[in-house]
Amino acid sequence: MAQVTYITEEGLKKLKADLQHLISVERPAISKQIGEAIEKGDISENAEYDAAKDAQGMLEAKIAIIRGQIANARIIDGSKIDTSMVQILNKVTIKNQKNNAVMQYTIVGDQEANLKEGKISFNTPIAQGLLGKKVGDVVEIKVPSGIIHFEIMEIAI
Repeated sequence: MAQVTYITEEGLKKLKADLQHLISVERPAISKQIGEAIEKGDISENAEYDAAKDAQGMLEAKIAIIRGQIANARIIDGSKIDTSMVQILNKVTIKNQKNNAVMQYTIVGDQEANLKEGKISFNTPIAQGLLGKKVGDVVEIKVPSGIIHFEIMEIAI
């Protein structure tokens, strides 16, 4: 059974754009490389041909994966997001109780996770520890370096 991908409308648009780029730009470029390698003669010992065929295989696999993600995508409606407790698409402000560091994360689906943008997957230990909790709750989150206590300061959209 295919795994459902929870995604925002913006994330789905990006996924579709990525797929279109792979099909309309990357695929023709690799086909051209294969054609040029074939024109050079004997393909049985042609490293350029082998490399292009390998690249083609990887590209087709990537296209298949993205098509599967799009087919199994379920768009999350941001207008129906509740902020009374932490759930997917919430922007959560937390404070590390040991060092008082304040962090803000948006909890998203796996496809949209990007730590540089402050977006963490709902499957991460931090998100799993926060889901279902309310402002003021203190949660224990197990991380590789041990257990960290976070206080939930704010839940927003």
